[in-house]
Amino acid sequence: MNAVTATAEAPAAATKKEKMPLNGVNTPALLATIGVVAGQPQLAKFQFRAHGQWKAGTHMQGTMLGFAGAGGEHAHKAATVAHTDHPAVLCGEDAGPTPVEWILHGLAGCLTAGIANIAAVRGVKLHSVEAEVEGDIDLQGILGLSDKVRNGFEDIRVTFRIAGDAPAETLKALVAQSQARSAVFDMLTNGVPVSIAVEA
Repeated sequence: MNAVTATAEAPAAATKKEKMPLNGVNTPALLATIGVVAGQPQLAKFQFRAHGQWKAGTHMQGTMLGFAGAGGEHAHKAATVAHTDHPAVLCGEDAGPTPVEWILHGLAGCLTAGIANIAAVRGVKLHSVEAEVEGDIDLQGILGLSDKVRNGFEDIRVTFRIAGDAPAETLKALVAQSQARSAVFDMLTNGVPVSIAVEA
């Protein structure tokens, strides 16, 4: 058999294998979405919303339902109702977590979602992902006792415990990539303009 014949009879090069759903992530849909948005950047513009209603004292009830994006208006499958309050030690009725605890929850949720998506795309099966998030705050600021103390967190720490079918360095790389692409991490570390309007 000569070289020419051998080349003609060689099997065709394998096509790129399609990613399969993994870790509860619809990987083909995720990659397809990325492809569509890459070709139509205007679809990437989203607006998320929350409605808050004061109940009593330091208790507020929040509702999240509608949002805009991908060129249209959308709604979640069901409205999410969440409560914020202060604990008794801070003169509240403890009807829900404090607003700053919701910030910690949002950071953990954003980073965890990123880890799951990135792991799915990279073909890494996850067994468990847990996050411990701590934020240190000095209340002298919000109580008006010191103009040298900031109102918000002075420091936030996130610790992940992650297990999966991959070496430790690969799993750590998932967390690093999630941090690099996290919307909440970006807002907390780089800031974002906030405007407040009042209708009375």
